[in-house]
Parts: sequence; structure tokens; C-alpha cells
Amino acid sequence: MDLQKTIDALKGKGYEVSCFRTGEEAAAYIDGNVDKKTIGFGDSESMISMKLYDLLSKHNEVYDPKHPRMGMDFYATARQCLLTDVFFTSVNGLAETGEMVNIDGTGNRIAGSLFGHEKVYFVVGTNKIMPTLEEAVWRARNVAGPMNAARHGYKTPCALRQDHCYDCKSPDRICCGQMIYYQKMRFMEMEVVLVQESLGF
Repeated sequence: MDLQKTIDALKGKGYEVSCFRTGEEAAAYIDGNVDKKTIGFGDSESMISMKLYDLLSKHNEVYDPKHPRMGMDFYATARQCLLTDVFFTSVNGLAETGEMVNIDGTGNRIAGSLFGHEKVYFVVGTNKIMPTLEEAVWRARNVAGPMNAARHGYKTPCALRQDHCYDCKSPDRICCGQMIYYQKMRFMEMEVVLVQESLGF
């Protein structure tokens, strides 16, 4: 894994990039830079492990499908996340050449990362970095997908066998859509926060 090559490639594709040794340092940086905003979260084990919801909720209005507000179910919360000032998510694969890959079952993570916010943050552990785009796609499908499905308790073949994607027809399938970020989306700030730890799937 060539971290500097990855940073240079991301910057070349228009992203702001920050890099930290630990999740704690990255969380402190984010907490100090996002204040008095409405914030939407995409489901991310990386952000859960960094306790970003707890930190940012102290001085921002945070919407997170993992923490539905009174009177709001998952879908109402996820829709509200699309209307916030700032959106946070992670990715399932990051190529050293600067492309990022996300898979999604419901679509809220991918949708929230593409349009409409003042800024989007991608919080990414260096365990997600692969040498090429093809390998990043492979990782998203065959590593992140099965682990995420198992975390949710889904009965997909990949979750039950924990080995690879079966391109299944299960109603619990979580890789219904795949997004490749070839370059920063136009007209919106996007920052990749790299953490030199293993975070999430």
C-alpha cells in the first residue's frame, strides 16, 4: 500500500485530503472543523468506531439512520440526510490511483455522497486501499459486502459463508448498486480523511 501515491492521486482528482495516524486524531480534526451545521450520516462502521455521532451531535444537528429521531424511522431519517449542509460516509474500496468505490443496498449512502451538500467527507481507513481500481472493486464486492451483510445479520450467501460475492437474488442483498468515484463531483467540496488504521469494512 503506497499511501503517498494515494494522497497525490486523490489531490490530482480534485479532493481535499487530510491524513491522520489514528481515528481519534481524525475525529478531533473533524470535530474542530464542522460546527453549527446540519449533518447527514451514511451507514459506516468506520464512523461508528470513531464515535463521530457522539462528538458532532454536541454542537451540530445530526441526522443518522442509526439514531432515528422521535417520530422518524430509518427512511425518514435517511431522506433528511440528503438535505443537510454536510454529509459523512466512508467507501468500501480506494485505489492507489485515486478512484473510490462504494456498494449500497438501499441507496442512501451513495445518493448522499453525490449532490446537494456544501461538503462531503469520506472517512477512510488505510485497510481500504488497493493498488488498482479493479482490485478496489473486487474488495468492495468480496470483502466489504460479505462483512457488512454479516454485521446486519442478513441471510445472504456471502454473509453465511463469509467468502465472496455470489451475485445473489436475496431480498437482503446489500450490493444492489455500485458507485465508482472517478473524480470529485463538480460544484461541491469533497474531502477524503485518511486514517492510518484498519477501520470498518
